Amino acid sequence: MPEHEDRDFRTVEYAVSGDMMLTKIKEIVREGNVRRVSIKDDTGRTLIEIPLTLGVVGAILLPVWAAIGALAALAARYTIVVEKLDD
Repeated sequence: MPEHEDRDFRTVEYAVSGDMMLTKIKEIVREGNVRRVSIKDDTGRTLIEIPLTLGVVGAILLPVWAAIGALAALAARYTIVVEKLDD
């Protein structure tokens, strides 16, 4: 059983503009303790969900960064929903 299954999670939301979205997501991933990142448009529709595990870093995330960059060009406002391990 993975060690994080018995832990509680909390959800944090960030409202960002399209041009700041990739920068904010990279900052969130660097902070650590992130289980999942979802990106929603201004109507609340989920556009992409990124499950993150301990150890998913670097080159593995390159296609994800490209997809997020493409989304950023489509609209002005997004909500980033971050599911974090509750310390």
